[in-house]
Amino acid sequence: MNGTEFSKLVELCMALESTTKRNEKKRLIAAFLKSLKLDEVAPAVLLITGSIFAEADHDHALDVGGATLRRVTRGEGQTFLVDRPLTINEVHNVLREVAESSGSGSRRKKEALLNGLFNKLTETEAGFLVRFIFGEPRTGVWEGVMLEGIAEAISTSVSVVRKAHMLTGDLGEVARLALAEGQTRLEAIGIRLFTPVKPMLAEMSYDIQNVIDRHGGRTAFEYKFDGARIQVHRKDEMLRIYSRRLSDVTDSLPDVVRSVSEGILSRDFILDGEAVAVGSNGRPLPFQDLMRRFRRVHMIEDALEMIPLKLHFFDVLHVDERTLIDEPYWKRWEILSRICDDDILADRTVTGDLAEAEDFLKKAMDAGHEGLMAKRLDSTYTPGVRGKNWFKIKPAETLDLVIAAADWGYGRRTGWLSNYHLAAWDEQDGTYKVIGKTFKGLTDEEFNVMTKKLQELKVRETPYTVYVRPDVVVEVDFNEIQRSPHYVSGLALRFARIKKIRDDKKPEDADSLKRVRELYEHQFQFKGRAQTEF
Repeated sequence: MNGTEFSKLVELCMALESTTKRNEKKRLIAAFLKSLKLDEVAPAVLLITGSIFAEADHDHALDVGGATLRRVTRGEGQTFLVDRPLTINEVHNVLREVAESSGSGSRRKKEALLNGLFNKLTETEAGFLVRFIFGEPRTGVWEGVMLEGIAEAISTSVSVVRKAHMLTGDLGEVARLALAEGQTRLEAIGIRLFTPVKPMLAEMSYDIQNVIDRHGGRTAFEYKFDGARIQVHRKDEMLRIYSRRLSDVTDSLPDVVRSVSEGILSRDFILDGEAVAVGSNGRPLPFQDLMRRFRRVHMIEDALEMIPLKLHFFDVLHVDERTLIDEPYWKRWEILSRICDDDILADRTVTGDLAEAEDFLKKAMDAGHEGLMAKRLDSTYTPGVRGKNWFKIKPAETLDLVIAAADWGYGRRTGWLSNYHLAAWDEQDGTYKVIGKTFKGLTDEEFNVMTKKLQELKVRETPYTVYVRPDVVVEVDFNEIQRSPHYVSGLALRFARIKKIRDDKKPEDADSLKRVRELYEHQFQFKGRAQTEF
């Protein structure tokens, strides 16, 4: 038989599931990857992490809901004639064919393909395939552990593998290159025009003076905009705009294309910035209005008038055939300010004076923005990494959480899934854990849209609750974090309220349980603590 049996991948996942030891998981992954043929590495890595397709691959999506999977896994439909085990590539190829099915009759074709696939799998194999499709392999192997496994397979530093992944957005391809050509090949990967990279991220801070001290007594403060992160690539006449989720949103943003074309001197660049929706008075509009622009595919010209956008660029990653991510922030800003018109350059000040920084924060808030970003002057640009070189400072704390389930409403909310179970990612066991529920914050229109969306993501249900694949991210306001015996997480949000539906974020961008615990601990700077704690 040509290829590794899919059952071998399932056996690996069972072994991964049976251990909580991170080093053992790394060892198992490394050994398995080295046992594969090169053309099997990428599909195996993607399946193990529940991705199916690469993060940067926006041309393929299964578009298969829980109802469809329930029908095909009950054994309805065709049976198979070839009585032999399927290989990893055969399984992945069928999934790709499912994703590529479109147009009239595509729903029936998808079901027929899945029927044929599931009928060739054992019950255990079928169960794991369902997990992979739903993005919940439940093996405790998420992106970070897989990166470590790849690094161990070729005896290199995980930082080398992580950087290659951040620059390509394709974990499977990074693994294939690593196994095929080793560390030298990964180190040769650089920024490529029209291949979006993950944006550099920031940690939260509560103390401006502490940030100044951490950054050596002086730092750069920029407005923190209540907008959507964008990455703009240009080479001569070709210009593309990518979202935080690395999706191409150029066609929805012709006004941004015009602003960039007119406001940037270079014709060869990659810029990092934010797009903010603004009202007639020039002040920021609610985030959901902005997301309407990003989702718009029809009547775009009408949307330009209703929801105009304002650009704010704050970093340059590449210019005039020169990659800049390893240059210090102060130098990147210097280059950016030379090629970028002032009216689309982020508001910024450099200082080590607390009073001056606090005054700048007040100006940002008065202008309708969220707070400040603080950036270490000598920091390089590290795609996809959250660290202490960048801090975000917001007076009002929020959490980005994933909806794990929703209860059917009653009264005026009858017919809507409207009480949302909010979950944070637990890095210890690779699962989402609920830390609260809320039905507050959404409009009737949003309740309706959310109900349809969550039903498409349904995994199972009871008469009162629909449990969903973790896909929808929401930004949540809350009064405080409390200990709770009612949730496995041990924590609960008090007076939670949805502030925004974060269509621009993926589940992996949401806050971790570790972050929630840090916030819980931070509360005791301002209040007393009971005798019994964690």
